[in-house]
Amino acid sequence: MAEAEAAGSGTESGGSSETGSAAGGGGGGWRRPHGPHQRYYGPSAADAAEAAPDPADINGPHFDPEVYLTKVRSECRLGELLSREATLGREIRALDSDMQTLLYENYNKFISATDTIRKMKVDFRRMEAEMDDLASNMAAISASSARVSAALQDRHRRGAQLAGVQALLRKLQSLVEVPGRLRRWAAPGADPARALQCYTRARAVLRHYRHLPSFRAIEDESHSIMAELAQRLRARLRDESLDPKELTECVEMLLQLEEPPEELCEEFLSHAGARLEAELAALEAELPPSDPSGTASTPPPVSDILDFVDRGSSTFVSNLCLLAASYRSLFKEHPGAGDGRLEAFASTLTTRYFELLERRLALEQGLGDTSLLVRALDRFHRRLRALLELLPVAGAEAGAALVARAARERVARYLRALQTFFLGCLGDVRQALAAPRPPGKDGPGLPDLLATLSSSVLGQLKAVLAYVQLFTARDVAFASLPFFKGEFCVEAVREGLVVAFVRWLCRTARGFADSPAERGAPAAPPALLLLLARLCLDYEATTISYILTLTDEQFPPEDTGPAVTPGPVLCAEARGAAQRLLDHYVQVQGAAVAQMLRKSVETRDWLGTVEPRNVRAVMKRVVEDITAIDVQVGQLFEEGVRRAQSSDSSRRAFSVYSSSRAPGRYAPSYTPSAPVDTHLLSNIQKLFSERIDIFSPVEFNKVSVLTGIIKISLKTLLECVRLRTLGRFGLQQVQVDGHYLQLYLWRFAADERVVQGLLDEVAASAAHRCLDPVPMEHSVVELICERG
Repeated sequence: MAEAEAAGSGTESGGSSETGSAAGGGGGGWRRPHGPHQRYYGPSAADAAEAAPDPADINGPHFDPEVYLTKVRSECRLGELLSREATLGREIRALDSDMQTLLYENYNKFISATDTIRKMKVDFRRMEAEMDDLASNMAAISASSARVSAALQDRHRRGAQLAGVQALLRKLQSLVEVPGRLRRWAAPGADPARALQCYTRARAVLRHYRHLPSFRAIEDESHSIMAELAQRLRARLRDESLDPKELTECVEMLLQLEEPPEELCEEFLSHAGARLEAELAALEAELPPSDPSGTASTPPPVSDILDFVDRGSSTFVSNLCLLAASYRSLFKEHPGAGDGRLEAFASTLTTRYFELLERRLALEQGLGDTSLLVRALDRFHRRLRALLELLPVAGAEAGAALVARAARERVARYLRALQTFFLGCLGDVRQALAAPRPPGKDGPGLPDLLATLSSSVLGQLKAVLAYVQLFTARDVAFASLPFFKGEFCVEAVREGLVVAFVRWLCRTARGFADSPAERGAPAAPPALLLLLARLCLDYEATTISYILTLTDEQFPPEDTGPAVTPGPVLCAEARGAAQRLLDHYVQVQGAAVAQMLRKSVETRDWLGTVEPRNVRAVMKRVVEDITAIDVQVGQLFEEGVRRAQSSDSSRRAFSVYSSSRAPGRYAPSYTPSAPVDTHLLSNIQKLFSERIDIFSPVEFNKVSVLTGIIKISLKTLLECVRLRTLGRFGLQQVQVDGHYLQLYLWRFAADERVVQGLLDEVAASAAHRCLDPVPMEHSVVELICERG
């Protein structure tokens, strides 16, 4: 019990000492507020944030005395209660001391503040007195200012009256001096403008007072002087050397002299028209005379188109603009004088100017510098637009149409240049294909020639588009015309240049297969047909899409513009041209091989031939040519898909009685003593065999191309054999040749059964046309073919 009380006492003592140290430690430091001070200042922000609402906390904002006393009585022993009482007593005494200190510290401040307020009241009363004095002084000053202002107004009124009298005296004096001044300034070579200015100022006054004799005399004398001046001005108006500025001044002075505006309008337009006609004549002198027949050679122009347009703009168009501005300025107060004369006058001259510019543009036969042409048309359009702002002549649409025609003509020339370039590239390719090759040195391969041709044509087309794009540049004034926003981009460039060139290219390439060679002109080499077919196929796959996309990016069409040719349509034309070229290539190569076979069959004596010991040289040549064609086609086209080959394709027994054509039961009876109707047997077998289409369209791969050539060659061999009559050894020679072809040709075809079927028909036809059909043993045939 004693230990617990000591512990409680020690705890309370420790808490009170801690509180006391916080309250009284450090003389000048801040002390923690207690009791009423704490209720006044409130807890700190940190204490308020950390402390939870506790009614038993004596320092907290939620302190409740009853709760605190109840808690102390229930939790503390008697010793602790006595210790807590002593602690509270010390805290109360400390708070009293703090309040006394606070009162002493602030007493002097209260006294100083009271003295200050008293002084401020004294100063304020003094300022009020000064303001009253100032207000009385201002009232006195205002009264003095009013008297001074009244005196000044009276003086100003008297001065104005005196000035009016003086001005009237000066006017009278000037009126009296008017005739003398007019006589001096209106004399020849003097200053008529000054005389006219003087007369204009005095004319209204003289007319107003002309009922007075003195003023009438002055008016009559002045009028006589100005009449003489008007006569001299009219004489000057007829001077052809008068420039536009002097002409305008002369007409303006005559109008001020009240000369008839209708007459002055006619003379003004007549004089200006003569000068403008002379300027048009100077421009026409630079052009060669027009030749309606078109037989005479046109000499080159003296200067470029930009210089021609600059001279026309700086002379004719500028003077016409100055004429229109001067005419409107002179006769704007005389609407009856114009009456549409200026518009008709200007329309006639601008129409002739457009004709001269049209003739000059026609001399731009070559491509030249497109930027120079665009700059020339831009300046022409800008000056024409400036003229239209002053004078809406009827030739406005004609000027815009002239610019549009010039742009279309340049695009058409670019199309012809592209066509010429492509034909030149084809000529280079043909020359490279036909050039002799030194021994051991190969020329450029077909892939290299194709890449060169394709890249050259595409690069030239892109360069042409870049040149044509100058017509639609942002800094070009006429690019804002409706024609250049819609029709030019679609009809002229996309359809008239790009689409037209692609279609022309496809037609030109196809023409090598469709049109027969001209008499005396060499036919297109087969390699060229193959190369053009690959070119058209590449255009169908990628190039056409790329070209159209590039064109639409550089020349974007409008949504409501004219219809365009879809890309798939051009791709279909290119694929059709490629198909026709490849088919023609197969026919040409097949015909070349077939020609060798035909000559070899037609020039041989098949009845009197000896027993075969070798394969004929023509068969070796056929295999060599087919191999060369295989290499050539493989350079540009993919391999293709072959039908699965049988395991013994190269060793198949080739006989005049093939298992697929003649059943074994008929073979022993095929002798002269027991003939069999082999013709009937062959026809029966054809009913059950697969039909071979010789001239069917080929696919775009090597295997299909070689199969087509082999079918044409073997079909020709079959037809030639059907027209011959053979002896025993002739039949055996056909058997040897056929087996040799079978050994090598099956690997080139898409289906070995095509080669087997055609060679079986050749053998069957030979047996049918043989007078003594005794075939050679197969082992002997193989030996001869291996040895050959």
